[in-house]
Amino acid sequence: MRDDGFCCGGAGSTFDGSLPVAKRLDVRREHHGRVFVDPYEWLRDKDDAAVTAYLEAENTYADAVTADQEDLRGAIFDEIKARTKETDLSVPTRRGDHWYYARSFEGKQYGVHCRCPVRDPDDWSPPVLDEHTDIDGEEVLLDENVEAEGHEFFSLGAAAVSMDASVLAFSVDTVGDERYTLRFKNLRTGELYDDVISGIAAGATWGSDDATLYYLTVDDAWRPDTVWRHRLASGLPSEKVYHEPDERFWLGVGRTRSDKYVMIAAGSSVTSEMFYADAADPKAEFVSILPRRDGIEYSVEHAVVGGEDRFLILHNDGAVNFTLTEAPVADPTDQRTLIPGRDDVRLDAVDAFAGHLVVSYREAALPRIQLWPITANGSYGVPEELGFDSELMASGLGANPAWDAPRLRIGATSFVIPARVYDLVLATGERILLKEQPVLGDYRPEDYVEHRDWAVASDGARIPISLVYRKGIEFPAPTMLYGYGSYESCEDPRFSIARLSLLDRGMVFAIAHVRGGGEMGRLWYEDGKLLKKKNTFTDFVRAAEHLVESGLTRPENLVAYGGSAGGLLMGAVANLAPHLFAGVLAQVPFVDPLTTILDPSLPLTVTEWDEWGNPLADKDVYEYMKSYSPYENVAAVSYPPILAMTSLNDTRVYFVEPAKWVAALRHTKTGDHPVLLRTQMTSGHGGISGRYERWKEVAFQYAWLLAAAQGDQ
Repeated sequence: MRDDGFCCGGAGSTFDGSLPVAKRLDVRREHHGRVFVDPYEWLRDKDDAAVTAYLEAENTYADAVTADQEDLRGAIFDEIKARTKETDLSVPTRRGDHWYYARSFEGKQYGVHCRCPVRDPDDWSPPVLDEHTDIDGEEVLLDENVEAEGHEFFSLGAAAVSMDASVLAFSVDTVGDERYTLRFKNLRTGELYDDVISGIAAGATWGSDDATLYYLTVDDAWRPDTVWRHRLASGLPSEKVYHEPDERFWLGVGRTRSDKYVMIAAGSSVTSEMFYADAADPKAEFVSILPRRDGIEYSVEHAVVGGEDRFLILHNDGAVNFTLTEAPVADPTDQRTLIPGRDDVRLDAVDAFAGHLVVSYREAALPRIQLWPITANGSYGVPEELGFDSELMASGLGANPAWDAPRLRIGATSFVIPARVYDLVLATGERILLKEQPVLGDYRPEDYVEHRDWAVASDGARIPISLVYRKGIEFPAPTMLYGYGSYESCEDPRFSIARLSLLDRGMVFAIAHVRGGGEMGRLWYEDGKLLKKKNTFTDFVRAAEHLVESGLTRPENLVAYGGSAGGLLMGAVANLAPHLFAGVLAQVPFVDPLTTILDPSLPLTVTEWDEWGNPLADKDVYEYMKSYSPYENVAAVSYPPILAMTSLNDTRVYFVEPAKWVAALRHTKTGDHPVLLRTQMTSGHGGISGRYERWKEVAFQYAWLLAAAQGDQ
């Protein structure tokens, strides 16, 4: 055994690309009378030279095993690049006296944030900007490419302009650990203020006095736990506004669209509380809107109806799929129901404007929006459905920062229809298509098929499956089945240029909308969490079996893909049904959940107990999590080829989880299918930064999936 923490098939001091084998150093864990001996916990210390040497050796091995896919990776990258309009502009959004938009340039990794002046205050038609000509009065607010110079990783967090449009507050992360440094740029002079605030969460919110900014800091577990108020250029330290002592709760802060209030939201997975304060008062005290009650979630929007300030309150008190009420700001308990709760409709959000509301909801596993006019007498008009004629078309509210705009920005997309941006003219109902995501080359939506299928679980639950593929392919076909299934997250239809490289090679792209997600309402989520979490895994297996039974694919051509909590899903189904898949790709996978959730000092622990349960306090939770933990249930069976991808600086799912999982698989499994670990050494949970580097990463993943689906692993 070598002193660097691993041994390999080759000799000599330089690793030669042969199989790394992690050393085993037993660490004993005991809870509720159960003992688990963990031989790979030593891999947790990323500052240990032996750990980084092992990860680098794994990268070299993965490169060696996949070397024959290099040409395919190059072809996929070239296809993504050729189909992407590299020099482009976003649709301008009006805020005050300026139109704001983002530019991209061929050859540059990051975006450029710009604005130009509004020429006619009464004209709300966004200007048609040409990316190849100079734009009259254009200002570059922030060039991410300049900010990223000299850094291997770059992520922009906040990019907030003060209400008087004179100052840009922006935050950057150059490590990947999601701790940002906040700076302020004078947009009149281009100079930076001396104020620098380090170690904050991503966002920032201006008060309406143009000198006060609210931001969040995180605790040692990366939980946003404190709201601060900073007075720009005052020379004074930031003031602590609110601290959340309950370790289950995360904080958020924002300003209402009306610009009247700053809101603080405190929320766990099952409980919430909101506070408000006058946005114009730099010393305002925050007041609780409704006191928190365990199991009750609510969100609040400020509206003005009939000249009266009202709170629109979306809550689940007595309504599992939420209900919408309104109440006077002076007495939020005096609520009147606007939309009662329904079993078949999940209310997601409400957005208030000067003359209307927009209600976002979910029905038949798809997101929808509805327009509610506010009448002059202080009531609401007949709701109008803002729908689109496509089975799998997803619609939603776009960027609408203005309180009293005469237009509403909305967006729509599907798996085959590129993202579209519309303006709805409120006075006439006219819907104006402003832009469709450009796809260069000969792409035609009619060359592809998208539709919904359903699998049936053993308990009778109907599991939605979204399918997209190119017309004319032969079945059974190579198929990639994607899944997530946690946190009530919804995997909605979304167009992807990169995905075309799979579809055009005859692969079917499928999404299993398993329990634990929110596609089918709150109960769909409730049935895939805590002591019902295994439904997530068995739903995915059942969806895979359905695709095989229907003749769409075969096990030797079916690959599975998921990331983060979806990576837990990948690890679980690899244990449950290794025979059903030709390959499993797990991105930043949460595959050692019990070790993590037993450690309250880690980011993914106390705040997550509402999602997974608390195995420290509850023996039943401990036993249940242990029974599905991918790492603790690796068996002496023949697994399909597995690729685990992770990031060294990930603060949500530590790199050690996939590293331990891969080591355990190699030590225990039978058969000769390769198990690979690939670690990005300079990035975090969101992966590598820079669009070209991301395209290369996608090309690596897709080439591996295609090879696995064709039996070439």
